[in-house]
Amino acid sequence: MSAIMKVDNRTFWCDIVSVNGREFIRRARRYAKKTGQEYRFEAGHGKGSHGRLYVGKSFTTVKRNEIDPALLGAMLKQLKIRKEDF
Repeated sequence: MSAIMKVDNRTFWCDIVSVNGREFIRRARRYAKKTGQEYRFEAGHGKGSHGRLYVGKSFTTVKRNEIDPALLGAMLKQLKIRKEDF
């Protein structure tokens, strides 16, 4: 049964491999609104194309280019968002 779960997770991440920073910010804003949490993005709180995204009391650094699946998982973990809810 756990092997099936691993395949499902891998399939999920392969499906959303083309997420870029702007799409991540849009999805995070939608999630925050749905859950009633505070949301804000500070573009000046990073170098170059990076900024800091806050959802509730958690934050992560977001880059504007493509986000690979491993980084996407780490960012969701920092924001304490389950990938199923995102």
